[in-house]
Amino acid sequence: MRHVIRFLILVPFFLLACQSNIDDRSTRLVNNPKSATESDRKEVAQIAFTNIEHDFGRLIQGEKVVHIFKFKNSGNVDLIVSQVSASCGCTASKFTKEPLKPGEEGKIEVTFDSNGQRGIQNKTITVISNGLPQTTVLRLKAQVTTPESY
Repeated sequence: MRHVIRFLILVPFFLLACQSNIDDRSTRLVNNPKSATESDRKEVAQIAFTNIEHDFGRLIQGEKVVHIFKFKNSGNVDLIVSQVSASCGCTASKFTKEPLKPGEEGKIEVTFDSNGQRGIQNKTITVISNGLPQTTVLRLKAQVTTPESY
């Protein structure tokens, strides 16, 4: 009998604890081109890179090298690059932060510091924008040798 009473007391407790509260959910509309309706897809920014990979070739440890990735807004609304992040601290980037009108071009300047690096290096730079695709991964490659082995 005690088990039945405990059960009857605990069941409502668990039912109330697991109840979802719909009012807590965010109802803010997120402008996501991938979830847009077909008519909305006509109004999107598109980011098109000239190239997404660059090979610096052979570097002597300690060298700093720069490459510029160029891109174009091939969509029909403004393109905004919101974030550019590198896979490690040895790679830094500067990028066009102003909105780009359709047809305009922008750039991402990437600096690779080979100090402390050795051997084949593969680095990635992740670009996030409001365009399609929303995420683009750029790649850098280098063969870093020590000054003694060069």
